[in-house]
Amino acid sequence: MSDDAPSPPGKGERDREANRIGRRFQRYAQVGAGVGGIAARAAGARLLGLDQADGRMARELKAALGGLKGPIMKVAQMIATIPEAVPADFAAELSQLQSAAPPMGWPFVKRRMRAELGAGWESRFATFERGAAAAASLGQVHRAASLDGAPLAVKLQYPDMQSAVDADLNQLGLIFSIHRRMDPAIDTREIYAEIGERLREELDYLREAAHMRLYADVFSDDPRIAVPRVVEELTTKRLLTMSWLDGKPLLSFRDHSLDERNRIAEAMFAAWWMPFSRYGVIHGDPHLGNYSVREDFGINLLDYGCIRIFPPAFVAGVVELYRALEADDRDRAAAAYENWGFRNLSAELIDVLNVWARFIYAPLLDNRVRSVADGIGPGEYGRKEAFGVHKRLRELGPVTPPREFVFMDRAAIGLGSVFLHLGAELNFHTLFNETIEAFDAAELDKRQKAALKKAGVPLAA
Repeated sequence: MSDDAPSPPGKGERDREANRIGRRFQRYAQVGAGVGGIAARAAGARLLGLDQADGRMARELKAALGGLKGPIMKVAQMIATIPEAVPADFAAELSQLQSAAPPMGWPFVKRRMRAELGAGWESRFATFERGAAAAASLGQVHRAASLDGAPLAVKLQYPDMQSAVDADLNQLGLIFSIHRRMDPAIDTREIYAEIGERLREELDYLREAAHMRLYADVFSDDPRIAVPRVVEELTTKRLLTMSWLDGKPLLSFRDHSLDERNRIAEAMFAAWWMPFSRYGVIHGDPHLGNYSVREDFGINLLDYGCIRIFPPAFVAGVVELYRALEADDRDRAAAAYENWGFRNLSAELIDVLNVWARFIYAPLLDNRVRSVADGIGPGEYGRKEAFGVHKRLRELGPVTPPREFVFMDRAAIGLGSVFLHLGAELNFHTLFNETIEAFDAAELDKRQKAALKKAGVPLAA
């Protein structure tokens, strides 16, 4: 079909892209041979006791994935930041992969825009830049201007992403099988299920728009945190148009004064913990590229594809575990873990989980001005503690982390890494206690339901 051929606006291309079996098989061929072969060799190495092959196979996996674009890159980076989702050697190699890919050209842009907005789509913008301003694993962003001159960001999803996601999630199962065959201490089935659900949600730009409306409402009275405004009439399931927010990359502020860096860090803390403690939602992808910093040292939150909504009981468990650690009460901590969904907890296993919990909560329990982790680099944050905990779990496992735990854990590590990049020094204890002051799970439940309904966020079945 020529680029000028008629097609129903907002419908035609979406129908053609709805998880096509041919595209899935093509994707299997791209990804499957390398990943499958490595999984088979990993299983064989384990059976033969050749654990020293881990590093070599990790490098092979990185090489197999390095030339690809799309969801597999996002998945690889994601699992690299979830403590102990894969062996340490694999996590180290996967963390070096870059999810950003060369943007697709103008012919793709015209096809996507025409399919979503119709043949006269260009007349709905005052300007639309042909070159992408940013390109990532699932789509790319173009600068534009509305008819009244307001700057816009237009996010276009790459073609056939639904087919690619389903195919790549199948390969993720093979990557996780490497872990189970080489080290059964942590059962990764719930991690797999959680990543799959979140990644599929990221394909729905209408859902992302609802997340954006939710966060705009949450932070409507906080001038430190800006959320893009959704342009509803120019948004579809695979096209998201929003206001453009000017800001600079977070890392460009590392040489600023401590006071200025602390102001940025305080805004980041509020942007993450306040929605969680009051509404039971978190930004599950604390990647440096998902934030920018304004001249007044407030922050722009730029990406809302990976938003995790938690049951109020899980949030209550997070607060209760904090109180348990504060009081050094093991029974209270055990009740909190059970509230999260951990099962068959022995006294020894509770002690091991407490080691990890004390690491995560350490800055929040310590009532003084401090860095998140003295003397630790951003890339190493959490690795030593995760290694020690995993070593004990080998003796006591297997352990199946509850699904909700996966992104909570990942996001906490990512947020800590951001604070380390900034070199921030804050009283995290005071900041955290302000967010959980007068916490009440029943009130959170009411507040969450009202906020999700107002924003139009689809509720879980």
